[in-house]
Amino acid sequence: MRQSYFISKFILLGLIIVMVGFKSSDSGIYSFTVKDIDGNDFNLSSLKGKKIMIVNVASKCGYTPQYEALQALYEKYGGEKFEIIAFPANDFLKQEPGTNAEIKQFCTTEYSVTFKMMAKISVKKDKKAPIYKWLTTKAENGVMDSKVKWNFQKYLIDEKGNLVEVIKPGTKPNDKKIIDWLEGK
Repeated sequence: MRQSYFISKFILLGLIIVMVGFKSSDSGIYSFTVKDIDGNDFNLSSLKGKKIMIVNVASKCGYTPQYEALQALYEKYGGEKFEIIAFPANDFLKQEPGTNAEIKQFCTTEYSVTFKMMAKISVKKDKKAPIYKWLTTKAENGVMDSKVKWNFQKYLIDEKGNLVEVIKPGTKPNDKKIIDWLEGK
């Protein structure tokens, strides 16, 4: 009787360990499904194995010309191993007042954007989107706390879905630090 008790406890412990292992592989950045700029679901788990740059964007900001450099970066490195995901946000001086359709039109017409554009969200305070809670909270991302300081702040995610770096808004997308990260230097 006592032996079967210990065996059942051992099996239960093994199941718990296996379940926790499965949970951790489906957690983090890959657990998010967000809306793209057209209102369709986009599951970030589809990006497993790729480096990801997440950036909050705005059409009427002094940093808006970074769209051009983001597109150039995407054209050079994007595709199989790298993805850019842009989240329009109207959190800083209301510099992204447009609708999703207006934002999409602006980005494609003015900057020929082909990287992934998501639906407009909030990146700060009480209305902060869940993905930005993950990006900015150490308890969720396991790496660091951060604050979104302005439009065009960049979050770098490695191929395993780990947050590795936060890049200041004024840093251009073709900065040596970002290129070195993309090239594995």
